[in-house]
Amino acid sequence: MKDAPKSKLVYIPLRYIFAIILTVLEAAAIIGIVVALCCYIPYFYIMMWGINLICVIRIVASDDNPDYKVPWLILVLLLPVIGLMLYFIFGSRKLTRAQQKNLGKLRQLHYKKDDSASLATLKALNRHAHNEAKMLCKIADTALFTDTETTYYPTGEALMAAMLADLTQAKRFIYMEYFIIADGVLWQAILDILKEKAAAGVDVRVVFDDIGCMTTLKGNYAKILQKHGIAAIPFNRLRGSADSRFNNRSHRKITVIDGEIGYTGGANIADEYINQKNRFGHWKDAGLRLSGEAVYELTRLFMVDYVINKRALPDDIDALYPALPPRKAEGYVIPFGDGPRPLYRRAIGKHVIQNMLASATRYVYMTTPYLIIDNDLCTDIENAALRGIDVRIIVPHIPDKRLVFEMTRSYYPRLARAGVKIYEYTPGFIHAKCYLADDTTALIGTFNLDYRSLVHHFENGVWLYKTDAIPALKADLEATLQISTPILEADLHPSLRQRIFRAMVRIFAPLL
Repeated sequence: MKDAPKSKLVYIPLRYIFAIILTVLEAAAIIGIVVALCCYIPYFYIMMWGINLICVIRIVASDDNPDYKVPWLILVLLLPVIGLMLYFIFGSRKLTRAQQKNLGKLRQLHYKKDDSASLATLKALNRHAHNEAKMLCKIADTALFTDTETTYYPTGEALMAAMLADLTQAKRFIYMEYFIIADGVLWQAILDILKEKAAAGVDVRVVFDDIGCMTTLKGNYAKILQKHGIAAIPFNRLRGSADSRFNNRSHRKITVIDGEIGYTGGANIADEYINQKNRFGHWKDAGLRLSGEAVYELTRLFMVDYVINKRALPDDIDALYPALPPRKAEGYVIPFGDGPRPLYRRAIGKHVIQNMLASATRYVYMTTPYLIIDNDLCTDIENAALRGIDVRIIVPHIPDKRLVFEMTRSYYPRLARAGVKIYEYTPGFIHAKCYLADDTTALIGTFNLDYRSLVHHFENGVWLYKTDAIPALKADLEATLQISTPILEADLHPSLRQRIFRAMVRIFAPLL
């Protein structure tokens, strides 16, 4: 990769500033009008308390986790008008109305896949794995795949090097979706290929999260890419509206090449992910390459996000899922997505992790940049350790967000008392999102162990059972543990100031 020109972008583009100002003004105007009406019209004041009561009932009666309900109840009850407005903007886990209008179109994006024979074979092999796979396919509307090659990459550098090589071989289409794309060495190397391929007639499409790229790309960057023949679109573009756009972001990382090769994992498209830029010590990431029919689901996930933002289906849907020759690959693969209602009715990533903890017989290893979990998941992790499972969690030693790091450390004493072993990645910041149980079952994708990832964001992952990637994942986790610092008993006694601070931030952790 050649050196990229130094980025000139050192500020938030004006489009974002205007959108944020309009959103703040809209929210402030609504709050101001409501407060004024409450002060000068007694009956309106009574009506507002009625609305406040309805909101409280709605929160209590919702299917959300109690940990998520409590901070919203506190805000709505203590700050009736402001709390209501904040709940309206940030409490929603639903698609916008415009996006929901496109749901009918999304059904047309499904591929044809009969996985009954694979499920039957897996059932005969391992009943627990079969049950996990069947549940995942049902709640995520995906399929169980075999004959798909899986390759694990233990660093962002290795992942991106392999992806660059595959991009140069693209003949029909390239689809990329990332939470963050930042100008630099990595993106310039990718962009050079995308421009060349687009000029040669390859269908190139890029989706980037509008808030994720707020400080890394120009405000009109989609139009800049479009001038090069690249169909680009920001995900949930900010338009100065006080609605759920702020909440529902795309945290997905997907690259699909010709419907045959797919990449996913923790790494975004920015130089720190390949250690070309040093931000928090050594940046440890990981990723997965799929080759075979399982890529169909990654293609569908990309097109779902493209369509709900672009509102236009591709001309030839069948071309998205080409007939592929069988691979001589071991194991079972389920790519899947997660996100807001009504696309997804359940917290799918959380369910997958909980099932791995419940079915493990020897060990569960996990890596995550953040550890901010609800009581359900915390209890499941504890229960696994209490029944003798070797549960190990690796988190960063050098944090990227100090407040989030304090919340992460606030979970250490409770988990350690149950026998969970916690490690901090000594060389720097670990951003990989990997979960492994018993040498057989793994989850690799974009899921962090925090509320943002497990409740709000659009995410994606790959469930693996006895595939070729699992031994490489285990070897990487064991090597990572060797260079990480174990949290000892002496580290589990914070000062009084730390305890007070952590207790306060834990109350509102689900909202961060």
